[in-house]
Amino acid sequence: MYYSEVLMYCRSQVTSLFGAERLWGIGFTGRKVKMAIFDTGIRADHPHFRNIKERTNWTNEDTLNDNLGHGTFVAGVIAGQDAECPGFAPDTEIYAFRVFTDAQISYTSWFLDAFNYAIATGMDVLNLSIGGPDYLDLPFVEKVWELTANNIIMVSAIGNDGPLYGTLNNPADQSDVIGVGGIDYNNHIASFSSRGMTTWELPHGYGRVKPDVVAYSRDIMGSKISTGCKTLSGTSVASPVVAGVVCLLVSVIPEDRRKSILNPATMKQALVEGASRLSGPNMYEQGAGKIDLWQSYEILKNYQPRASIFPNMLDFTDCPYFWPFCRQPLYAGAMPVVFNATILNGMGVIGYVKDPPVWQPSEDVGNLLSVHFTYSDVIWPWTGYLALHLQVKDEGYQFSGIISGNVTLSIYSPAAHGESSPRSSSCVLYLKVKVVPTPVRSRRILWDQFHNIKYPSGFVPRDSLNVHNDILDWHGDHLHTNFHILFNMLRDAGYYIETLGSPLTCFDASNYGTLLMVDLEDEYFNEEIQKLKDDVVQKGLGVAVFAEWYHVDTMVKMTFFDENTRSWWTPITGGANVPALNELLAPFGIAFGDKVLSGDFSINGEQTHYASGTDIVQFPAGGYLHSFQLQDNSKIAQDNSRIADTQNTPEKSKLSSVLGMMEAGKGRIAVYGDSNCLDSSHMVTNCYWLLRKIVEFTGNRIKDPVLFSESAQLKSPVFESIHQLSRRPDVNFSTYSTVVDKELICHQDSRFEVWGTKGYGIHPTGATRKLPEYQKSDSSTIPNITIVTSDSTQDEAGLQRNIATPIVAKFDRRMDYFGFLSHEEIDIGVLVASQWMVPCFAATACLMLYLSCRVQQKRRRRKKGSTAARLSSMDRMV
Repeated sequence: MYYSEVLMYCRSQVTSLFGAERLWGIGFTGRKVKMAIFDTGIRADHPHFRNIKERTNWTNEDTLNDNLGHGTFVAGVIAGQDAECPGFAPDTEIYAFRVFTDAQISYTSWFLDAFNYAIATGMDVLNLSIGGPDYLDLPFVEKVWELTANNIIMVSAIGNDGPLYGTLNNPADQSDVIGVGGIDYNNHIASFSSRGMTTWELPHGYGRVKPDVVAYSRDIMGSKISTGCKTLSGTSVASPVVAGVVCLLVSVIPEDRRKSILNPATMKQALVEGASRLSGPNMYEQGAGKIDLWQSYEILKNYQPRASIFPNMLDFTDCPYFWPFCRQPLYAGAMPVVFNATILNGMGVIGYVKDPPVWQPSEDVGNLLSVHFTYSDVIWPWTGYLALHLQVKDEGYQFSGIISGNVTLSIYSPAAHGESSPRSSSCVLYLKVKVVPTPVRSRRILWDQFHNIKYPSGFVPRDSLNVHNDILDWHGDHLHTNFHILFNMLRDAGYYIETLGSPLTCFDASNYGTLLMVDLEDEYFNEEIQKLKDDVVQKGLGVAVFAEWYHVDTMVKMTFFDENTRSWWTPITGGANVPALNELLAPFGIAFGDKVLSGDFSINGEQTHYASGTDIVQFPAGGYLHSFQLQDNSKIAQDNSRIADTQNTPEKSKLSSVLGMMEAGKGRIAVYGDSNCLDSSHMVTNCYWLLRKIVEFTGNRIKDPVLFSESAQLKSPVFESIHQLSRRPDVNFSTYSTVVDKELICHQDSRFEVWGTKGYGIHPTGATRKLPEYQKSDSSTIPNITIVTSDSTQDEAGLQRNIATPIVAKFDRRMDYFGFLSHEEIDIGVLVASQWMVPCFAATACLMLYLSCRVQQKRRRRKKGSTAARLSSMDRMV
């Protein structure tokens, strides 16, 4: 047969590729299984279906029929009986829920009503070939929990936003839902299939493994609207493949025992334990692997209710499956490595961890590994989490080798109907890690995750304003999601990268060469600002900051009305929170501006695209500042449709400063106004070469001759007015922030010794970070609602001017120091107290002591040691 003929055969017989005929041959065809299909509907007289039980319409259109073809196709993959495009479970009872209009529009309220009806009518399985990034749509999410708690097995597509990481769709990213990814016929992950990890847990924790399983998703044959077959691709096709498999597996269990044995956790156990791992993709691409219908059948036919952990083995030496954990070994002194496993409880809808989990090393050397645990207080519905926090003890700083062992825990659930005692189950998780001696400080980089805010906590806009089909920043901004290529690049270059999901007070700067701060949207505690200054100046920490655009008028004009929530949505900040970054960098005389710059330039032959970045408006003398011809787009209006206002034209290219590097005391700082060149989400060209040059400087004091050329060194400080750069007074930022109106505390991603404290060298003050700019009103408690009018824009500008005044004055005072004192000591402005006041006090004390000695002469002459003690005490106070 020719290849095209083989391919066509495979397409038409996807059921054969999973061996459905074997189960058909022993009498299992999906009989007496109630299958709910939430889609675009189906026609009652369609010849491909023998068992359409009910059709319901939940939209505002007066029809039950499918006029798009998607719902019919999905139903055909699950339960079609046509010989050309057969479904997996032809005898399944089809219940078609029409929740999408012909214009492909739907609302949460329609789904809630339809979900309630599915619960009331006792559906067994539900397929949802749709999804979205909003896992904080609580009415929807909580209704899914209620639905699975009522023993309905939900199967959902993981999304078509690949190959980007951190693009999982809801509800497929929920642990109680079977999330399905896509592969092609060569067992390669489909390029469009969304990748994990889940981002619910960020910034303090770590995401779970998703998708759960993968199935064929390219050129799958299914039913047309009226008759005949066609092919479609996407994870919305892979989802009904798995849903059809689930219907077939449900029919394996006798009808009188189904509800007592089968549930969402049981079915997921059968699928993930029976799946076949693919060679090449990692766990955040394939989950447990490709479904294996027969192996899952073997697990289910003799199944006894139990609990399990997914994945049940963590081998961090197994690459590439256990990426990113297999890319970087553990070592003493590092931030804990956190892995978030899923507890599957097939014993009951509710369960509990009986006793704290126990780490049992295989050999004595395993005692060098300290394992702490966090886990679900209540396992509901059917699932929970078990997070492992791995930290090598200090005495293992020179150890090199493999540590392995088991983590054991016991789960129990209330007694089932007719049973007298609770159900219990013991779970074992195998763990294997590689440990190396602690790397030198210059090779260690700390990634700031704590100050990242992402959608859906609020309307956080995209970083590149040139991208019009994706208005939200929702990929997690994590080293292992949309910055995963950056992570791999740094590892290939020999760097060790750790993640901080707690405030800057929660790490010991003496352990790290560089603090990497990329595309950050949150505020900073006052203690963080003070500690960072001390870390740089006194402890020699290097800091690399990659900012983004921040322009209030652009934010206001991006406001849109969301039909689903019936509210106005307005950005809570820009691509980055530049006002907050400016406060953090103020002690060093650095500030970003409010321009929105775009263009291309090259440094030493390296081409770079600048995408909606900002400019540098303040930089101290003695530093190195690079400027390029870039186009300022800050005056181009961004309307609700995200299309540029045709009445405005971009200004001509102007010379703008975008890259700066300086030394401050013992430390070093580098700032760049754009992060899109590091972010795989909308990258045009990467600037990894620039990042490498920067971390060589910040971590190891290596100065590239081009970046540190004499022509780039400032003879006098750069200082431009930033009076327009202020926070939005109409946004209640505390709703989205982990800083504003919150307590400074080190979370469980930080070193064990500072869990629950304020960090290193920080004494409790009882104060929380506040933003005085926010003007409280009756509507302030409603997030994401801002009605924009021409009058309100003028009022907002007036508030900005009033608020900006003290900020400008604060920068003016610092720049006075930089303007009149030596340019060699960049930190003079912040160290003036310790460098001038102590000598002045000492001189005054000596003078007073001398006069006192002359007057008193021999009376009560003071000892030299007491004076030294007083001066020492005075130095500590300053």
